[in-house]
Amino acid sequence: MTTYVLLANWTDQGLRNVRESPKRLDTAKAALKEMGGEFQAIYMTMGEYDLIAVYEAPDDAVAARFMLLLGGFGNVHTKTLKAFPERAYREIIGSLG
Repeated sequence: MTTYVLLANWTDQGLRNVRESPKRLDTAKAALKEMGGEFQAIYMTMGEYDLIAVYEAPDDAVAARFMLLLGGFGNVHTKTLKAFPERAYREIIGSLG
């Protein structure tokens, strides 16, 4: 599985209906699980982003499909970061010679 970091901000629509956000999160969790992925951590944050999540997906195509699904609901704008675990980080840096 590949790890991704999701950075999200509520849209005007998402903020108007913020009380429904936990229900929307449950829907997102179920959709990701159906695609073969899983959330590892979810945080509501103060600052530049409203929500940050760490999740795993089988591959980049599933992650892209999941982000498109979330965006299509109209409640959040997202940015996605592909995360490399320490072992991969060390291998990548080590391969530089």
